Amino acid sequence: MPNRSTDTLFQLVKSLEKGEKRNFKLYVQRNSGNEDLKVVQLFDALDKMDEYDEDSLLRKNPDIKKQQLSNIKAHLYKLILSSLRLIEDRNNIDILLHEQLDYARILYNKGLYHQSLRVLDRLKETAKQHQQITIQLQAVFFEKKIEALHITRSIENRAEALSKESDGISGHLGTINKLSNLALELYSWYIKHGHARDGKDVHALKSFFESNIPTVNKTDLGFYERLYLYQSYCWFGFIQQDLLAYYRYTQKWVDLFEEMPIMKTIEAGQYIRGLHNLISAHFNLNNYEKFDEALNLFQIFASSDNGSMNTNVKIQVFVYLHIAKINKHFLEGTFTEGLQLVPYIEEMLHEYSLHLDRHRVLVFYYKIACLYFGSGDNERAIDYLNKIINWKVDLRTDLQCYARLLHLIAHFELGNYDLLEYLIKSVYRFMAKMNNLSTAEEEVFKFVRKSFSLSPQKLVPAFKSLKEKLEKLQGNPLESRSFMYLDIIAWLESKIHRVPVQEVRKEIFMKSRRRRKE
Repeated sequence: MPNRSTDTLFQLVKSLEKGEKRNFKLYVQRNSGNEDLKVVQLFDALDKMDEYDEDSLLRKNPDIKKQQLSNIKAHLYKLILSSLRLIEDRNNIDILLHEQLDYARILYNKGLYHQSLRVLDRLKETAKQHQQITIQLQAVFFEKKIEALHITRSIENRAEALSKESDGISGHLGTINKLSNLALELYSWYIKHGHARDGKDVHALKSFFESNIPTVNKTDLGFYERLYLYQSYCWFGFIQQDLLAYYRYTQKWVDLFEEMPIMKTIEAGQYIRGLHNLISAHFNLNNYEKFDEALNLFQIFASSDNGSMNTNVKIQVFVYLHIAKINKHFLEGTFTEGLQLVPYIEEMLHEYSLHLDRHRVLVFYYKIACLYFGSGDNERAIDYLNKIINWKVDLRTDLQCYARLLHLIAHFELGNYDLLEYLIKSVYRFMAKMNNLSTAEEEVFKFVRKSFSLSPQKLVPAFKSLKEKLEKLQGNPLESRSFMYLDIIAWLESKIHRVPVQEVRKEIFMKSRRRRKE
């Protein structure tokens, strides 16, 4: 039986908003005949279902025969897309430009060559203003076709001008293609593996980057070339845990949109992603003031028309804005207060379950677990960590590893010593298998293993000793991921001074604020 995540028609129907459903019904009434009654019947049936169940669907709608279902579904899918096409946002530059290209083809087919060329001229100018270089190239190719087949005498030296224009656009597209490929492959590397774990990883990463980064004239780069160049350097720095480089290029990424505000509408998703990375850079650098500035910038965008222009943008705003809000509570040490976000996040994870990939969901589960752990509710933290641990391991091995490590520490906090010996071996085996053990984590395992034999009087000195060892490792870039995913130092401080983790984080935050004011 197909489920909610695999039946494409069901996904499309459930993604529709009320106005879009109403428009679909009107569209069918205007453009279809009696033969489409079964299409509407199928639409209504799918709209009422919570999960796709084909047997139940056929049983409750006897007019629809099993042998007809495949064809009816295909027809319904096409009709829904056609109805959506008519009401799509008129500010969507892609749709408007493709519409103009269609008009040029219609005029050409009618033999109205000069009119077609005038449409293409206007189209190219609009595409250039909005950085839509692929549409520019399509328009030029169409112009070349018209000039090659017909004597239009539209302008003198038309062939030479078109050839030069075509070569220029193709050159830019070639650079965009190379840079976008590099940015995508670097991001894919991070999703699969997380941060560089050792010198071998760093060497392989640098070798790949240097052999794939194209030589460019930075003064001659367009919007997309600069965007993908900054993204490439952003991921390169982030994977190596060079946080200053990560910050510099995420700032350039966001500044690019501030220089060309019109692109916030055309590439809203890229702008959101840039803001997310800028906020994350300030979070990792513990730069609260700049973090807050970037978060305010994000909230301004989220409350604007651009921040809710379509479902895709709404989802990205929800995901990255709420990750930032949780991180703000981590910085401030207000873990308990941050738990107020959890019910809404859970609600939206359910509402957007059709759209969210498991990577985003796992990140939320880990951050929620950290909120509970920091507030002292280790049992609830374990509940969310189990959601990650029990998920099939096929991406973000670093997240899987740190979920297990935090899971181990939460059980240590609860005094579940009967489980700890098994968990220590299990987690150590898992992280070693993933080649994910850093020196900091080795020291944590040694401590937990040794803690079984320590008397209560010797525990605090042992905590202090571990804290001193870990503090020496904080400056090593290859160890920094241990402190980015899990604030082990704050946990040790809480054990030494017998106060909650959030009190330690709060005190660190207040001291940092006082120093900046002095």
